[in-house]
Amino acid sequence: MRHVLSMLVSNQAGVLSRVTGLFSRRGYNIDSLSVGTAEDSKYSRITVVAQGDDAIIEQIQKQVGKLEDVREVTELLPEAAICRELCFIKVAADARTRPEVYSVVDIFRANIIDVSVSTLTVEITGDQSKLSAFTELMEPYGILEIVRTGLTAIARGGKT
Repeated sequence: MRHVLSMLVSNQAGVLSRVTGLFSRRGYNIDSLSVGTAEDSKYSRITVVAQGDDAIIEQIQKQVGKLEDVREVTELLPEAAICRELCFIKVAADARTRPEVYSVVDIFRANIIDVSVSTLTVEITGDQSKLSAFTELMEPYGILEIVRTGLTAIARGGKT
């Protein structure tokens, strides 16, 4: 089962390495990782997506929570969180196929962020299923490159 963990950590060199090192030493795989400065620049927010049953995730939370620079570890449940991923997709698009690609981009509420004679680069945000569906529809045109950020998440409502 997929779990999303949100960690508030000190914004210092080496903290990310210590957190990810804990995962690797214990043999846990990280499916997705996103890091950025939090509302207070002294802290960073790490969003980790990991697979495992409830007992494994609880063990991860306890072990990560023991690290000196970790201030808080919270599991974000799907019904109580907003989760998004950013993706850039560079697609082959000549004069003949360009209108078709524009149509799909509009349907998915994506944005074209770069245009060349032979390519379009699209920016799309959403959950994994939306990005996968969009990618699947772009495959016939020729995907030249994909870059994904990893999942970013925040609790819904007033909970912080």
